[in-house]
Amino acid sequence: MHYRDHPQAIQALVEVDRVHRDVYLSEALFALEQERFFANTWLFAVHASQVPHTGDYWSLDLAGRPVVLVRHSDGSVRAFYNRCAHKGARLVDEESGNTGKAFRCPYHAWSYKLDGQTLAIPFKAGYEGTGLHACASGQGLTPLPQVVNYRDFIFVRLAPEGPSFTEYFGEVLQTIDNLADRSPQGRLVVAGGVLRNIVQCNWKMYLENINDAVHPMSTHQSATQAAEALWQGHSADEVKPMAMEQILPFGSGYEFFDKMGGRVYDNGHSVLGVNFSIHSGYAQLPDYEAAMHAAHGAERTQEILQRAPQNAVLFPSLAVKGSPQVMRVIRPLSANRTLIEAWSFRVEGAPDVLFERAMSYNRLVFSPMSVVAHDDVRIFEGIQHGLRAEGNEWVSLHRGFDSQELAARTVTTTGTNELLMRNQFRAWAKFMAPDAGSGA
Repeated sequence: MHYRDHPQAIQALVEVDRVHRDVYLSEALFALEQERFFANTWLFAVHASQVPHTGDYWSLDLAGRPVVLVRHSDGSVRAFYNRCAHKGARLVDEESGNTGKAFRCPYHAWSYKLDGQTLAIPFKAGYEGTGLHACASGQGLTPLPQVVNYRDFIFVRLAPEGPSFTEYFGEVLQTIDNLADRSPQGRLVVAGGVLRNIVQCNWKMYLENINDAVHPMSTHQSATQAAEALWQGHSADEVKPMAMEQILPFGSGYEFFDKMGGRVYDNGHSVLGVNFSIHSGYAQLPDYEAAMHAAHGAERTQEILQRAPQNAVLFPSLAVKGSPQVMRVIRPLSANRTLIEAWSFRVEGAPDVLFERAMSYNRLVFSPMSVVAHDDVRIFEGIQHGLRAEGNEWVSLHRGFDSQELAARTVTTTGTNELLMRNQFRAWAKFMAPDAGSGA
């Protein structure tokens, strides 16, 4: 199927309660996703703490395009395509570093200021009387059309037209507020390195799993049984080691996960665990709470700390946890390859144990060598292969379906309702339309 020429066929892949296997398997669809979906939505690029000083840069690929973000002398973070205006050579090859006061192309030594303007061109006299300055090559680096810094989370939109940042994310931005406000100083710093894992599956599978509260009891049974066996004989009120505190709740049972609740928002965003989650029972920290009271007041502190959702998805590229303070970044590479990055936050003005929790959770749950992640990876890669089987070309998303959900933009539901997944696919179909980037 040549989906580019048949937009109606793309929409037909997403029904109200199921999706066609091509949304996971088709490389042709993935090419269109790079062109349309990922260009028309807002993608997480970098946290401002990762480029703290003037000249610090961070480079990455977004929707197949090379991008570099750099800290300007005025304190802002600028974003450009990582290509010299001359011949297209990459300006920087490393993921991160400091470029000083200017970018210098390694090919012909053209250089650019941190605001993208051309600084110097060797043998400049050779261009006198030519059309260089009237064309794009003479205009300096190409900036990304839309860049927004929200609480130090830097998002970009590659399409020049489309929904504004606030229109696109709406109320789900409160999950970033909750994360940042857990610092008495309102500031987070990415620290402790990154855990990267390339999974041989489609990126949508990973995002679906983030919202799947039914699988832990079966998929992660071996991990929770091992933890329970080690903790057997201890009293219920005994203080647990951090690893036990984080792993044991995975076996909480179907009723627990169902009652934790979930909420969906327009454009595919969601929060799982709006009532409570596996993170709600972490040990209290009186000194930290006192610092929070001093910074935010008692009422606001309670509002911040009592909310510990299982996962908040800022569709399609970011998933955050307020407690522990971690984020996962989803970077699609092909129809059957997805890069997952797990980062930890140091909460400024908070005790070190919060950072230890973040690092511990990422190692236990998101590391490719963890006691949890390998269970999921095995399932994801099995699904990617299994969907090629004949006879049934559809993936079920029926659990909890109610036709009334189709008319609402924000819906609160149970934690095990597959509405959170259906909501993602409805947004996918919306932004895969050929004219999705033409307006708000």
